[in-house]
Amino acid sequence: MGIGTLYIVGTPIGNLKDITLRAIDTLGQVSLIAAEDTRRTRNLTTHYNIKTPIISYYEYNKLTRGDYLIRLLEEGKDIALVSDSGMPGISDPGFHIINLAMKNNIPVTVIPGPTAFTAGLVLSGMPAHRFAFEGFLPPKSTSRKNRLKELSGEDKTIILYESPHRLIKCLADIEEVMGDRVIAVAREVTKKFEEVKRGKVSEILKFFTEHKPRGEFVIVIGKG
Repeated sequence: MGIGTLYIVGTPIGNLKDITLRAIDTLGQVSLIAAEDTRRTRNLTTHYNIKTPIISYYEYNKLTRGDYLIRLLEEGKDIALVSDSGMPGISDPGFHIINLAMKNNIPVTVIPGPTAFTAGLVLSGMPAHRFAFEGFLPPKSTSRKNRLKELSGEDKTIILYESPHRLIKCLADIEEVMGDRVIAVAREVTKKFEEVKRGKVSEILKFFTEHKPRGEFVIVIGKG
């Protein structure tokens, strides 16, 4: 038996129908699925009647579990890597196992799928020909402001991820550091309650101060 292949599989960011036929086939044919969130992945595999075993692979076990997965790949088992949602390796621990597989000369291939930041970008109406994706900014305000200062000189559209409990603080820091720019904030992209708010930072901040943030957010910041 030869060496197995690590398949980087894009999965839906919300709507379960947003999955490719190739992704469904791959998830059903590999020996094991390594998932950032086993419960969410099990919802997906149950929906598509996929019986492949699922093992957890997330931020706090990525070192030990990564070594284990490499051994399985070296034994000839094919493994599919999936994230919480979207494309593995983007703002999640998938980068570690992808890099580890390459260092160990294990074949790696990708089955593309949706990503929240590209969906949020095109929904924003902002220029999309040049952009900088930053993922999650630091959770502490001082570090977050320092990073925003570094980004303030970017001559590109800037894309961030943010959680509901930090959204208001993040927007306040954006206004303080970058000024009252035009931004767009998209939440629950592809889901039932998808919503996009566009306007000045102050306007968006006022809205979410009056309406409790819910869901996961993509923030798109226009050029200064």
